[in-house]
Amino acid sequence: MFKKKNISLAVIRRLPRYLRYVEDLLNHDVMRISSSELSQRMGYTASQVRQDFNNFGGFGQQGYGYNTQVLYENLVKILGLDRHFKMIIAGVGNLGQALANYTNFYKKGFRLVGLFDVDPQKVGRSIRNVEIKHINKMREFIKKNDVDIGVLCVPADVAQEVANLMMEGGIKGIWNFTAKEIDVKDDVVVENVHLIDSLMVLSYRLNEKLIEKENADQK
Repeated sequence: MFKKKNISLAVIRRLPRYLRYVEDLLNHDVMRISSSELSQRMGYTASQVRQDFNNFGGFGQQGYGYNTQVLYENLVKILGLDRHFKMIIAGVGNLGQALANYTNFYKKGFRLVGLFDVDPQKVGRSIRNVEIKHINKMREFIKKNDVDIGVLCVPADVAQEVANLMMEGGIKGIWNFTAKEIDVKDDVVVENVHLIDSLMVLSYRLNEKLIEKENADQK
């Protein structure tokens, strides 16, 4: 059983990265790793690694470290990847189409079951054998198919309206790729993904490097 306690969002956001590293270790037949070795690979401290895992029960043994298979299985359970989630995408523009074609979703247990748009030139077409339906059919589709996750790839000015339709259908979680922060009911989970924010963080870090180089060149 995992420990029941409030986990910081910072810890939760590190879990997928742990999972990727541990999965890579298994692919290279590494069956045991210490917190020190894992921290060196990931750029964290060994203490932070141990503290992160202790939030969920630990999983390691003193003097042995972590069995990578056991660690992988526990991370999968913590992240809910041992379940299968039904997912729809609202807005089948360039981003929506790219997400619809991303096959790794299926490998991780996310099953794309519906695509929705208002463009008559898109409605009726299919992506990976999933037909694009008109968005006015989305609410009933969610109810009928017990959809878990709605992906928002619509223009920002209609994001709340489309999110409301999803919630009226009974959606449980919304993955929001729009530039608008949406309001959701207490029983709906939302994850906002602002691509431009990430790009601006990259810009900041790149700018810092360029400034360092310019200052060094002036000396």
